[in-house]
Amino acid sequence: MARSIAIASGKGGVGKTTIVANLGIALSMLNSKVLLVDADVAMANLSLIFNLHNPPITLHEVLMGEANIEDAIYAGPQNVEVVPSGLSLESYRRTDPERLKQVLGALEERYDYILIDVPAGIERTTLASLSAAKQTLLVTTPDPPSVADALKTKMVAQRLMSKPFGFIVNMVYGEKGELRKDRISEMLELPCYGIIPFDKEVRKTFISRGTLPIILRKPNSPAAKAVKVIAQKLGGKEAEIKEPKQSFFSKLFGIFKRK
Repeated sequence: MARSIAIASGKGGVGKTTIVANLGIALSMLNSKVLLVDADVAMANLSLIFNLHNPPITLHEVLMGEANIEDAIYAGPQNVEVVPSGLSLESYRRTDPERLKQVLGALEERYDYILIDVPAGIERTTLASLSAAKQTLLVTTPDPPSVADALKTKMVAQRLMSKPFGFIVNMVYGEKGELRKDRISEMLELPCYGIIPFDKEVRKTFISRGTLPIILRKPNSPAAKAVKVIAQKLGGKEAEIKEPKQSFFSKLFGIFKRK
């Protein structure tokens, strides 16, 4: 029986889709059967990470009742399987997000993990995506607005019976003023499952066509290592979560500021 997890943030631009792609690969490397679902039917991006350009059948067709979910599953790297969403605005308007829960329920026996890339906000597609998952893993950046939106998403997930069980802090610079993981944990009342430092290599996934996700392209990079820690923790293994050290200039600025 699959562990279905909604990867959600509330706020856009926190790197949620990139985390879904790399975390899925990391779990597959641990010999898990993984399905990634791009439920952002309005602003799909997961297919771009896996170079699935213009797939003939997507989640759009499935949610319109014009195709079976099996026809929208594509092979990704490291044995990961992917259900992309389409880019057509016309087909997006005709989708019925309420079908998602039933559609994914039919696949639960085939996978160990089903990771759902949840669209930002609290629109109909977001609610349907959260409702389709048994659990929710929140993604935030280390700043108050992002954490506040994650908290709102947590409350929505709870009402939809998708149990929030933890959070990931992404794009951590280690600068003075960033919220620490312990403070975020207090605010969300959830444990931290990982801290992913800002890594300029992550951007290259989208810059050049055919570029692999960072966990395959730069497996020893700080971001890739952090994702592997999260995968181990999801798998029930003890893993050390480290916060990036404050940069020299941040420390220096803090010294002058106190004087």
